[in-house]
Amino acid sequence: MTKTPVRRAIVTCGPAYAPIDEVRRITNHSTGRLGCMLSNRLARAGWEVICLKGVAATYSEPMEPGVDLVGFSTNDDLLDRWRAVEDKESIAAVFHAAALTDFKVKEVSSATGEELDPHKISSRAGELTVTLTPAIKLIGELRPLFPSARLAGWKYELSGTREDALGKGERQLTENRTDACVVNGRAYGDGFGVVRPGETLVDLPSVEALCEWLVGWAGE
Repeated sequence: MTKTPVRRAIVTCGPAYAPIDEVRRITNHSTGRLGCMLSNRLARAGWEVICLKGVAATYSEPMEPGVDLVGFSTNDDLLDRWRAVEDKESIAAVFHAAALTDFKVKEVSSATGEELDPHKISSRAGELTVTLTPAIKLIGELRPLFPSARLAGWKYELSGTREDALGKGERQLTENRTDACVVNGRAYGDGFGVVRPGETLVDLPSVEALCEWLVGWAGE
């Protein structure tokens, strides 16, 4: 009797951070709740899950058996962990819900030109100028790394209209060759919208409903 292979998925969740020095950081607000709930729902459906969770995430509910919980810190650290995944061809789905940093610190300078300690900037340094530079968009790395997987990204939008938010989700699909984009935030309104190439918008009222739908979609 042929044994059915275990389906494997990767879920990212929680915030990344960009260091200013070895003590201070720039980060995003994200608890990691949605990604942890999705990981647990996948595990209950028989999936083997790698849950890559930002070390600053505050959600701490127990994880189901079958979920390998791995922490990450910066955008670059998350990319390294994707690259280190063994047997990438067996990954059937990647859900990229992590709140990554859009910028990283290029340099920190004082008003007086004083040389700053790169390990811990002194609180006596006075007024500082922190120069930020755009960080790479990691979602564009997913298709080359996991060519056989169904890929779902996220778009959290606060400004603009619902149509604006959905348009950005559609653009994410085109630019990154992903298969679905979950859109939410104040611009979208209540609940979540799932955008897919050439498909009708799926509107879901809650995190629980979203997780249920995504598990079904990944297993089609």
